[in-house]
Amino acid sequence: MATDYDAPRRSEADELAEDSLEELKARRNENQSGVVDVDEDVSAENFELPGADLSGLSGEDLTVKVVPKQADEFTCSVCFLVHHRSRLADESGSELICRDCA
Repeated sequence: MATDYDAPRRSEADELAEDSLEELKARRNENQSGVVDVDEDVSAENFELPGADLSGLSGEDLTVKVVPKQADEFTCSVCFLVHHRSRLADESGSELICRDCA
């Protein structure tokens, strides 16, 4: 089908302005659904992940090894994350800023 690109374009506002009141009422009734919205949090509680046994995590303590800041690392004064010196973007006085925050 050929398209005339020089013809004026019609927007939805133009089309709605020309529609009659009866057509608008009929279109509104067609778009409405009889389905009631369900809270997603309530329905998500009933789903189980296949092969995932999460029952042991409730009473289990997780252990994480904390390593002190190394000599070639710095703490960003904006985001307070520890980065390698190669991520240093700006050093103004005592403030060290990483590339992500610069």
